[in-house]
Amino acid sequence: MILVVIPREPRPDAPYWPGRKVLASLDAVGWPLAWVVVAYQIPDVGRGVNMVVFVAVLCAVFRLSGAIFANHRYWFTTWWVLRALAVLLLVGFVMKLALWASTIGY
Repeated sequence: MILVVIPREPRPDAPYWPGRKVLASLDAVGWPLAWVVVAYQIPDVGRGVNMVVFVAVLCAVFRLSGAIFANHRYWFTTWWVLRALAVLLLVGFVMKLALWASTIGY
């Protein structure tokens, strides 16, 4: 068996615009903070919440350092999540449309 590894080209630098560092910092800290909020909403988790908080703080620190010091390499997580949600919403809409079309006899 032969394994061939083809390296991918690195992503190009993200375009810079005024206010990008501030929004990147909010994005970098906001998602781990959302993990912590969700973890505290789950009842009877026990010590698992402490682990989630610890990992979220570590992720927030590393993401924040990347957002501030390597801003040209930071890509927003919010865009990725919104794109995924938009695809799910579109799939749900098409399914609802197909169900509606099947009930009226098409």
